Amino acid sequence: MLAIRELLAADQAQLAQALGLASCDARLEAQLLMAAALDVNRAWLLAHDDEMLAAPVAARYTGWLKRRLTGEPIAYIFGEKEFYGLMFKVSPAVLIPRPETELLVELALARIPVDRLCRVLDLGTGSGIIAITLAKLRPLAELVAVDVSAAALELAQTNARNLKANNILFIESDWFSALDSVEKFDVIVSNPPYIRADDPHLARGDLRFEPTRALAAGASGRDALTRIITQAIPHLASTGTLLLEHGYDQGEYARAALRQTGFHESVTYQDLASVERVTIGVSDKFTF
Repeated sequence: MLAIRELLAADQAQLAQALGLASCDARLEAQLLMAAALDVNRAWLLAHDDEMLAAPVAARYTGWLKRRLTGEPIAYIFGEKEFYGLMFKVSPAVLIPRPETELLVELALARIPVDRLCRVLDLGTGSGIIAITLAKLRPLAELVAVDVSAAALELAQTNARNLKANNILFIESDWFSALDSVEKFDVIVSNPPYIRADDPHLARGDLRFEPTRALAAGASGRDALTRIITQAIPHLASTGTLLLEHGYDQGEYARAALRQTGFHESVTYQDLASVERVTIGVSDKFTF
């Protein structure tokens, strides 16, 4: 038998070679898999790396390592992923939460009052990370979260129950299609698919395992953005706000489409990497 330290060193090298990871990233991934198998944190792991693994723990760790060596994302292996300080269940039915989407949540929170009712619509909710985070931090808001995928909605509802977000109504809908035509929202938020269908990145890395329908949006990658923008105004209250996450090169398009569709103003915000990530449109005058 090998000590934890020796196993991690060997498996770090396997991960680096199989997945093309930098040494530091491969080391971190091996440690995360081992810590989860032992049900301990990384600090404990590093302090006890001379210990031997019990057979059941070794089997669990080896099984997870084999899955990771095929490229399967760690979030799917563990079945959960943290977002905005909350832990969400995830599966191959939904996208893996990404830190860039926290900008979308922060901008939405700034436009949802803390002290009064506000109606919010989350389009393409997936695992529910946006709707549930907003519901938790704005308990007086009324959230409606829609997705075309029944499997995604089931997972989102499970996350809402686990996180005790009780102010959300989940609806199976292809964007606005199942919503009442007279239903109005103060804020509409969405992280829609925005990758070109022929983008080679869809066949690489974690994206290979994620649902293509939640990633790709036609030949230009703009199909979902266009549909949401052109259909949003009838569902917005006066001075209502639409917030859209999009690709690094789609900010200019989103702003132009918002203006052309009748939004009073539009502005794009950059993420921490200085990439244009979220564009906001308002159906009437509003101070950004």
